[in-house]
Formats: sequence, structure tokens, C-alpha cells
Amino acid sequence: MSSLPRRAKVKVQTVVSKDEFSSFSELSSASEDDKEDSAWEPQKKVPRSRKLPVSKESKLKRAPRVKNTLQTKDGSEGVAVKEELDSSVPIADVDLEDRKNKLETVQTLKTAKMKRKNSAQSPSARRTKKLKADEETSKASSLESRNNSTETPSTSATWEGGCKKEESEDDFTCSQSPLKKVKTEMCPQGQPVRFPANANNIKEEVEMNWDIVQVLSERTDIELWVCANIIRLFNDDNTIPFIIRYRKELINNLDADSLREVQQTLEELRAVAKKTYNTIQKIKKEGKMSECLLKALLNCKTFEELEHVSAPYKTGSKGTKAQRAKQLGLEGAARTLLENPGDLNLLSYIRPNVKGLSALQDIETGVQHILADMIAKDKDTLDFIRKLCQNRYICIQSSLAKVSSKKVNEKDVDKFLLYQNFSCNIRNIQHHQILAINRGENLKILTVKVNISDGVKNEFCRWCIQNRWRPRGFARPELMKILYNSLDDSFKRLIYPLLCREFRAKLTSDAEKESVMMFGRNLRQLLLTSPVPGRTLMGVDPGYKHGCKLAIISPTSQILHTDVVYLHCGQGFREAEKIKRLLLNFNCSTVVIGNGTACRETEAYFADLIMKNYFAPLDIVYCIVSEAGASVYSVSPEANKEMPGLDPNLRSAVSIARRVQDPLAELVKIEPKHIGVGMYQHDVSQTLLKATLDSVVEECVSFVGVDINICSEVLLRHIAGLNANRAKNIIEWREKNGPFVNREQLKKVKGLGPKSFQQCAGFIRVNQDYIRTFCSSQQTESAGEMQGVAVASSAGVEVTNEKQSKKKSKTAANAVLKPNPLDQTCIHPESYDIAMRFLSFVGGTLCEIGKPEMQQKINSLLEKEGIEKTAERLPTTVHTLQVIIDGLSQPESFDFRTDFDKPDFKRSIVCLEDLQVGTVLTGKVENATLFGIFVDIGVGRSGLIPIRNVTEAKLSKTKKRRSLGLGPGERVEVRVLNIDIPRSRITLDLIRVL
Repeated sequence: MSSLPRRAKVKVQTVVSKDEFSSFSELSSASEDDKEDSAWEPQKKVPRSRKLPVSKESKLKRAPRVKNTLQTKDGSEGVAVKEELDSSVPIADVDLEDRKNKLETVQTLKTAKMKRKNSAQSPSARRTKKLKADEETSKASSLESRNNSTETPSTSATWEGGCKKEESEDDFTCSQSPLKKVKTEMCPQGQPVRFPANANNIKEEVEMNWDIVQVLSERTDIELWVCANIIRLFNDDNTIPFIIRYRKELINNLDADSLREVQQTLEELRAVAKKTYNTIQKIKKEGKMSECLLKALLNCKTFEELEHVSAPYKTGSKGTKAQRAKQLGLEGAARTLLENPGDLNLLSYIRPNVKGLSALQDIETGVQHILADMIAKDKDTLDFIRKLCQNRYICIQSSLAKVSSKKVNEKDVDKFLLYQNFSCNIRNIQHHQILAINRGENLKILTVKVNISDGVKNEFCRWCIQNRWRPRGFARPELMKILYNSLDDSFKRLIYPLLCREFRAKLTSDAEKESVMMFGRNLRQLLLTSPVPGRTLMGVDPGYKHGCKLAIISPTSQILHTDVVYLHCGQGFREAEKIKRLLLNFNCSTVVIGNGTACRETEAYFADLIMKNYFAPLDIVYCIVSEAGASVYSVSPEANKEMPGLDPNLRSAVSIARRVQDPLAELVKIEPKHIGVGMYQHDVSQTLLKATLDSVVEECVSFVGVDINICSEVLLRHIAGLNANRAKNIIEWREKNGPFVNREQLKKVKGLGPKSFQQCAGFIRVNQDYIRTFCSSQQTESAGEMQGVAVASSAGVEVTNEKQSKKKSKTAANAVLKPNPLDQTCIHPESYDIAMRFLSFVGGTLCEIGKPEMQQKINSLLEKEGIEKTAERLPTTVHTLQVIIDGLSQPESFDFRTDFDKPDFKRSIVCLEDLQVGTVLTGKVENATLFGIFVDIGVGRSGLIPIRNVTEAKLSKTKKRRSLGLGPGERVEVRVLNIDIPRSRITLDLIRVL
């Protein structure tokens, strides 16, 4: 039998304190005395692994047994524990074994510390180290369990009950291996692994008294098994686009927004756990840690709770009233009042010469402060008051601040007119209202408070007296008065402010997340605007004094001509000749006007010339496009590299034209927050905003896909699994070795490992026509060179190996590899074998990919067998098979952006004064917010559709929509409800989505 830990010498303590508190503090201070030299194992998560009798010589070689231990299932843990209890304990060898165990424990702690320091290492290295650390801690925990069983009398029935409890909680580490469960590299078909409810526990680096899977499921309202899968997928460094397309069965068909929300909530929970760990370290260093405090800290699930518990122990804090009372020695009196009030004599605590103990009133006040602090930090008490508030009316109120008129501009005060006497239930308040109130409060214009009714307080105090804080014996009236005062003081001074902070923080957090999500949805809709390929476009950046900048670009986005015209300085007629000449010379019939300064006048100018048929024989149309971010991009290093020597103002005109030709390729060059389709974007967390928008850009670029041989470096860096360095290396490899012939060549690129290849391969396309053209040209060139070499040899000319090697350098890498038609599809390389088997089932060939014949063969097979039976035959999952079907059916030029709306081209203009109530118009969505939809109806001022007028019945059922609401770029039919000309406001009603 394995040796006993040195805790055999330690005095017997309660099981709760041993398992739940002391072990955590011992890990956090490995450099302190030996009593605190033990690895932390939280309560309810101690893996009790089977221990086999091992000789002393083989005690250091226990790593291979971890695999068997982790695979143990069901009741085997209970049997193992029972067998160990029946074994004898070699008491005589305790001292010798104790010394050996001390060395092992010190080594364990060093391993745990190194694990945290090296958290930036590769995932495989981290998993290996974590497995070893888990093995060591499991050994120590098992020994501790046996030690406690030896010291404390217990029956086998008790231990069996404990084991059953462990099984009911179903710790994942005991029954199944989390790393092997969802290891995407070894699961190419993406087989669905629906984990049962009893296997959702996941071991985190910083363990708390709550299960991260359970809390994540509660906060996101997603099934436990899905949350467990998502955590494992993110732990394995999978990207959102890869998970959404190739691991759908593991996330129960969640969309990208929901997955992103889970990721953000997971990061928030981990941040709370990490901050809790750091807080515990600081408090332990100061010597202020206690078991009760440690339990309270490990129970914290939010930053607000953590702040509430740890505030009195911060460095430099003067201490709370309760701490000062404890320093006077009144804590014993407070506990006696609750546990044995009959024995309490407060007069015995009077010390005439000590401040705070000189009078009976001072002693009663001190006891009251200690009790109030105990009540406010008790988990059960806080849970009760939170649950009570959920069922009661809690309102948030805002009013005009008293000093606002002196320090703030009157115009800013008028903006918050709606909130100067505002009150709303916290369960009904809208997200945009919270953000508006917060902005007004930050500007010192509004004063905000949360109102909790007196009924809540009364019921809370009644529950405390009758249940949680009821004295265990008869208490005299004067002692009950102290208890009542303690409850009142605790609620008013500690609990009420905590609840207010929690309510405000929760409302603000939800509002910020919804605002960021709205920004992300708008950005996605804008990026996925249908491109307008094959046209020569004229981009116009309007202006007054400095003129309107023109740029004409070819159908392949090449700059053909740039110029400046002055349309609004009395020279409009003369400049019209220049514009007409340019349009005729380049055969350009589409004008793209930016929506910035002088946009309205420029639009009227072109509309007037079009109505007069001035540009005949060309049929000219124009459209208005957002120029948000164009000026920022025009002076960026990327623009300078792409258009060297061109004036920044003319670069803006080029960017405006390209936004219509290929919106995605152009808008990814601009930082997302500059695109301007958000709401309160400057008031929300900038870190959260940037992470979300970058993720949306990555999602859009990945789903559209890029041609690896012609795409730009800027576009490539937004593919899932790639970054700026990897994109740069891919471009350099392409320039050095020629075009990529197939996806496998990506593995040769520097810095592109197996994981990066797995994430990006499915979103990178290799155009087969381009490769065929390249290969034929290379064969022609090589044949010509061989002929030239033969002629030179016959003429006696020496041909050096150096020249031959130089000419063959670009073709050497492509000579061995052959093109694979599957590389032009969305099918992932891990599923190529399944795709080939499916092709044999349908009787198709690789040459038929994307052709109507392939579609007919697939349809006939699915009509006979159905997709489920076909997936079973392959074998694979339905989702993977659907991706294969899509990849084989879609033509080479397929672009799913064609399902989205194109820019709204027009020839005439309408004025605001021409509008009438009841007029039906067609417009384009400019921006979507939480309170309404802004629509450009061509009158120079956007109209607003209130959110209450956007119902599901009015939305298009035929279009594939990622969210219920409308997004930028969509065309709608609206009716004018109200016109406020002095304030330039137009209220609209949505009729239908076009």
C-alpha cells in the first residue's frame, strides 16, 4: 500500500475545512511553511482514482496508471475506496514514508507553479503537464482521504454514501478523459459526442466552489452538454468559423452570435476566477486569510461579489467597522449571542480606558457591526435576498442632477429630456435606455438610483430572525434588539448598496453586450452586401471648397483614372463636359457617390444631368454608399502601400468605388469600429467591441472564402487560423515558389502548423482554371527550355547547372504535387475520403464538381435513401455530409453573397418637402439599433422605423436571415407616418422587406 501523507501527524480537523478551504490556501503559498505545502483540490472535484499495490521501488513511475484511472466508470471508484479502507496501515513506517511524501509534495507544487507560468506554451505541452499535475494531486487527495478515514471513526456505509455522491455529481475527470473526448485533430468526421448530463465537469486552471459548465449553462440558457463541448473546443484553440461549419453537431447547430456570446461569458467567468486567485494570494501574503473568508471568495461568481467580499482586506484600507470591533475582541460576544445567548454578559467586556469598550453602548455597537458584517457576507443570506428581489418590483430612476445646469452645455441637457424624470422596472427597461442613462450620469447631467421597496426589507429581516440568524437559545430582549439593529444596519449599509451595484452592473453588462452584438450583426450585413462585379465604376468623394474627387476603376479594381472637379463653385456646367468625356472614354455607366459632406448637392447635380439625358448614349445610374472610414483608410500604411504616390483624397474616391464592386475585400482594410454602423459604440467596453468585430470580420471572410493565388495579404490575414505573420509568409511563399497547386502545399509555409492548417484549410480555395493555365504555361516554357538546351549543346555551348536551377526554382515545388478539384470547394481536407466515397455512391467524378449533372445525381440518390441513411453508409454525420453535398453541387463561381441585397441604383431624387404622410416609398436600411431601424429613402435625411413596427410577419421568409432584425443594405418598402421638418425627423412604418 502507498505511503501516508505527512498530514497523519496533523491534528484532526473537520472534513469541510480540510477539503474546501485549507487545500486552496496551501497551493497559493507554496513558499510558506510546510503546513501549507499541499496542492489545492476543491470540494466536490477530487478524483478518487483506483490505487493498486505498488512496491516502493516503482512509486515514482506512476504516469501510465493515469490512463486506466481516467477510464474507470460507474461504481468502480466506490469499490476502489472500499478496498483501500479494508487494507491495513503500516504505522511503523509513517516517519520514513512521511519524509518521502514531503519531497513528492514539494515537487508537485513546483509543477503546479510551472504550469501557471508556462500557460503560453503549446496546447499539447500544456495538456501533458496538466495531466501529470492532475495525477500527483489525485494521489495526494486519495492518500488524504485514507488518512482522514484512519483518524476519524467512520463506517463503510458512510464512505459508500460519499462515493455515491461523487458519482451523482459525475466528475468528468473520474469517468472519461476530457482531452480525448473532443480532440478535433483525431476526429476528422466530426462525430457528434453528446455528453450525458453526468459528464459535464471540466477541470479549470483556477478552480472555484462552482462548476463553470453549470454556471455557463445558466447564464447563456444553453444545454449542459453543449456548453461542455464548446469549452473543450475553445480549449483546443478552434476558431468560431471552423466550429460553425465543421463541428456543428457538437454545438447543437448554434449560430455564430450565440457561440460568440458563450465565448464572452466563458472568458468573463475565467477572469473572475483568476482575479479571485490573485486576491487570495494577496490576502494570504498579508496574513489575513481565514476559512470563512476563503469560502466566501471561492463562492464569488461576479466581479461585484468579489469586490464586496475583498474590499475590507485591500492594501491601504483602514478596515471596516466590523474589523475594528474584532480587533477589540468582540467577535466572541457576537458569536455567543447567536450560539448561546444565555451565557452572554456584555458588561464583562467593558474596559473604561479602552476606546470602543468604555461603555455598554459602545460594546453593543461593536457587536452589531460584527453581526451586520457576518450577515452581509453569508452566502445563504445573499442568495435569499437576490431570489426575493427577482419576484418583487425593483425600479431604476433617473432625474436631472442639481449641478448639471452650471457645468454642462444646455444642448447636452436637452438630449436627455426623456430621462430627466424617468422610472422603469429593471425587468422591463430597454438596453438603449440603460446606455442613455449611463451616458447622462457620466456627463453629470443625470442622477441615477435603484429603488428597493420596504416590503423587501421587512420580509428579509423576518426571514433572518425566524430562520438563518435565529439564536439557538433564549435571548433576552436587549440582545434581540442588538440582533434587530444588526439586520437593519446590514441591509441599509452593506446589502442594499451591494444589490444596487449588482443590478446596475448586470443591466449595463447586458446592454453593452447587446449593443456590441447589434454592431456585429450590422457589420456582418454590410460586409456581406452583394458585390457588383464586371462593371467599370466612377467613385465620387463629394466636397465644396476642395472639389469632388473622382476615381475610375476597372472591373478588376485597377485604377484607370483620377481627377478633381469643382461642381459647387459656379463651374458645374463646364465640369459636366469633363465628366461626360471621362464616362465615354472608359465606357463607365455607374457612378458611386460617398454620403459625406456635399453628398446631397452632388446627388442633385448628377440626378439633374441624368434627367436631361446629358450623358447619352450612356444610360447612367448612381448610388449612394457610406464613406465611413474612407478618410481613415486613405492615410493608413495599407493605403500608402497599395496606392503609392496617390493623393489621400483621391484614395478615398477609389475606396468608395471599390466598396460597391467588392464590399468585403475593401471594408476589411478598415478598422471595424470606424465603419459606423453601431449604437453607443464609444460607451461600451472597447476590448469587447474590438474582439467581437474582429471575430465577425473573420467569420465573413472565412465563409465567403478566398482564392489563395490571387487574394491580397490584407484579406488573407482575416481567414480563420491565420494572422498577419502567417498571411505574409503565405504571400512570400507564393511569390518565391509560384502559385499554390493544392491545399497540401500550405503545410510547407513557415509558421503554418497542423492546427493552423486545420482551421484555415476549408476556407481557402485553389481555382482549378488558374492552376490548369499555370501548369500548361509551365509545360510550354519547360519544353522550350529543353529545346533550347538541346540546340545549345549541339552548338557546343556550355550550359551551367546554376542557370538551370534558377529557371526551375519556381516550378520545382509544383512539379510533384497534382491539383485536386476538391480544393476549390468548401469541403475540408479531413473529409476528402468521405467525399470520394460519396462520389462513388452517386456515380460521379471529380470533373463533374459544380455541374448540373452532379446536382442531378446527388438529388436522385438522396430521394432514394435520404440524407440520414446515406450518412450512416459512409459513415459520417449529417452535417458533414451536407457540407460535402454543398461543396460538390455549388458551381466554381458560387458566392453566397448574391443572396444578399445589392446597392440601390437610381436616376432621380426626392426632397424632404415633397413627402406627405401616407406616402409609400422604397428605401435602403442604413443602420439598425435597439430602438429602431434607420432607412435612407433618398431625401437627404434618414427616416426611423420604430422597433415596435418591425414584426416577424413583415420580414422576408424566403431570404436566409441570420437574425430576426433588419440589417444595413436591405431594401424595404415603407410608409411615412410623421414628418417633423423643423427637427428634420421622419417616422416610418415598415410594409415589407423587398
